[in-house]
Amino acid sequence: MHATYPLLRKTDFPPVRRIQFDTLQVNLGYQCNQTCQHCHVNAGPTRTEMMDGETVDLVIKVLHECGLSTLDLTGGAPELNQHFRRLVTEARELGVRVIDRCNLTILFEPGQEDLAEFLAGQGVEVTASMPCYSQENVDKQRGDGVFDKSIAGLQKLNALGYGASKPLNLVYNPLGATLPPDQEKLELDYKRELAKHFGISFTQLFALANMPIQRFGSTLISKGKFADYMTLLKDNFKQENMAGLMCKSMVSVDHQGYLYDCDFNQMLGMPMRLENTPRAHLRDLPGQHLDGRAIAIADHCYGCTAGQGSSCGGALAPGAKAAA
Repeated sequence: MHATYPLLRKTDFPPVRRIQFDTLQVNLGYQCNQTCQHCHVNAGPTRTEMMDGETVDLVIKVLHECGLSTLDLTGGAPELNQHFRRLVTEARELGVRVIDRCNLTILFEPGQEDLAEFLAGQGVEVTASMPCYSQENVDKQRGDGVFDKSIAGLQKLNALGYGASKPLNLVYNPLGATLPPDQEKLELDYKRELAKHFGISFTQLFALANMPIQRFGSTLISKGKFADYMTLLKDNFKQENMAGLMCKSMVSVDHQGYLYDCDFNQMLGMPMRLENTPRAHLRDLPGQHLDGRAIAIADHCYGCTAGQGSSCGGALAPGAKAAA
């Protein structure tokens, strides 16, 4: 695995400062039942890093004490964490909006057979990875057989009201070192093709750029395409995307409870800076006033601002459909 941070550290990206903090994005562990080419986490079946129960308790405490509105759960496959369901249940009891970033195939893993029903019963919003409506492209990016399981997963969620009364968002990533196409136009294609061939409906599509870090970044280096991709991102920088950057209103938490300005910074080991602590942790968060604080940046930030922009809620450009 090639290290990408040394190539990203020196940057001319514009300064970014925080606004109102309302979202805690928690990485429950790097273990996953898939190994995807575009994964910026380098997640997979052999990863063992998982958040423990004590840290999960701390997440719940911070949600309550900071009065946060949204808990965004990610991984790996967050559902593989043994404390996932307890965290979801207690967060929902606090009235917190919970988003599960689900890879769909996890719904068919041993022990997860009732996962879809659990998510529906708790009113969890599902944001599901679906990099294409074509079997060939999905299986090429995510592994053989993933497309068929993903379709079955979407049909299972539809049967529980997802895509109608419950939010079901799909996530698109380009297959290689290109920018995502227009999100709204691509969403129309997704809805037409998935409805026509599989009877599937969903709420909206999020088009995300691939980030030049971890597995995807290492692949670019191996193929001698890293510099070209960075040039593409920088040449397509748009100042208007700066206003909607997700890092302005959220804090990313790793499996040990340490804090970062975003999930991408977490993967690069770029910690969030708080006063009087060398490495910020969840226990340091209550009582902090984050508005106006500088966000740690590096060259990978161009991945969020190129073209129509890219965030965990999809495109950022004015005129792009806003996240639900």
